[in-house]
Amino acid sequence: MQPGAFRAILVTKGRKTGKEHAVWLRAVSYDNMVYFSRRNEHSDWLKNALVNHTVRVEWDNRSHSGVASLVTDRVLAQKISELKYPGEERAQEVRIVLQIRLDDMNNG
Repeated sequence: MQPGAFRAILVTKGRKTGKEHAVWLRAVSYDNMVYFSRRNEHSDWLKNALVNHTVRVEWDNRSHSGVASLVTDRVLAQKISELKYPGEERAQEVRIVLQIRLDDMNNG
């Protein structure tokens, strides 16, 4: 998968209900990982993924399971913003970045 932004569905497990929660988001592929980001922590998908780390990411009519974690490396978080918003001012904003290590990314 080439580095850059694309549209994907992130499926999390509700931290309160336990039900699946699916949302369309702009994702970023970089260094064999998929990333999602927010300006702040006020989103159900982010809160869910931080409580229940097992998630699914769907794009190109394929579903990929993976494990979510928060990015703490500020340099990496900045790189993801630049890939997500190339040439835009908001690429310089400090964002909360969630990384997904997909189980099958290295298997084709």
